[in-house]
Amino acid sequence: MNEQRERLKVLGAGIFSLLLAMGVARFAYTPLLPLMQQQAGLGIADAGWLAAINYGGYLCGALLASLVSDLVLKDKLYRIGMILAIASTAMMGLSTDPTVWAISRFVAGLSSAAAMLFGTGLILNWLIRHQHRSELGIHFAGIGLGIAGCAAAVALMQHWLDWREQWFALTALGCLLAIPALRWLPAPDTSGLTRSGEKLEDNPPSPLFMRLFMAAYFCAGVGYVVSATFIVAIVDRLPGMAGQGTLVFLALGVGAAPACIVWDLIARRIGDLNALIAAAVLQIAGILLPLAGGLPAALAGAMLFGGTFIGMVSLVLTMAGRYYPTRPAKMMGKMTVSYGVAQILAPAITGWLAASRAGDYAVGLYLAAGVMLVGSVLLLVLKVVQRREANAQATLCPQT
Repeated sequence: MNEQRERLKVLGAGIFSLLLAMGVARFAYTPLLPLMQQQAGLGIADAGWLAAINYGGYLCGALLASLVSDLVLKDKLYRIGMILAIASTAMMGLSTDPTVWAISRFVAGLSSAAAMLFGTGLILNWLIRHQHRSELGIHFAGIGLGIAGCAAAVALMQHWLDWREQWFALTALGCLLAIPALRWLPAPDTSGLTRSGEKLEDNPPSPLFMRLFMAAYFCAGVGYVVSATFIVAIVDRLPGMAGQGTLVFLALGVGAAPACIVWDLIARRIGDLNALIAAAVLQIAGILLPLAGGLPAALAGAMLFGGTFIGMVSLVLTMAGRYYPTRPAKMMGKMTVSYGVAQILAPAITGWLAASRAGDYAVGLYLAAGVMLVGSVLLLVLKVVQRREANAQATLCPQT
């Protein structure tokens, strides 16, 4: 019973860290974007650049994660990241200077990398050491809950608070979320052994597998970031849909909240790569559905998108942790660098395209769907490579 309670506290720390760093510090920008454009003078192209800068901070955090192997240092950086998440949220309400906003978005990106990579790696390492199932579905529910919670909070607060006051209210919320995120995660165990005394050993994939995997994850990054950043603005500009964007973003979060648990169950039955392929194909449909017109299509697309993009992230990072149980954040960081580069390029390109098309962000959805199609093909190729390498390994090391 005590062990189960400790497991729930560790997973709870991860959930609250994602609520803070991903929900408040990072994704609150999406539902607040139209309000900042109306009240704070944020331009269309600038909105895209701020999103790109945010992902630039996330990329820098991913690069750092790929270089750091020491668990104690990872723990310190995770805790610093939680404080930065609060600071970056407060900064958004302190000024109308785009430079201040840019610094805030960069710092928010760093903090989200701390939660997604250092926090996730520490939690997965703890689960493996204590011989729990190495799945992160419960942990990653924090992202969907953060998206839905922020969308609901913005929808509620906009009746009484302006854009600046909403950022300050979210800062206060972030201070509360930081308490369990910091207190419930135990200090890391550096022994290199499981609870039963077994030695943890890494089992890295081949270089070819890694190259294809990173390329496919780059495509997933493009597929994710356009909708995640601009879906509120896109929906608000569709015919007859003005003011419905926040509701659609809320649906995205609702779809994402249980998704990782569901994809964990799917992966148990059909395998990790097959689950990734299924999620990628469904995500293409989720990206394009809002363009069909009407609120039902937009809500269905948002829920499908939310239920697949976070599933792909969870599956990929879980796979990375299984390949490197002694230092899970290392491969997670490398994969996220690929994902992060896409998250820098795609918002900037989408913002530029939207500015040239009188504020029409919808073109970005076509871009995202096309790149996701390429990523799906790469995952199919990756499955062939995995099968071929498994057969070669079986030939070299036949069972006795």
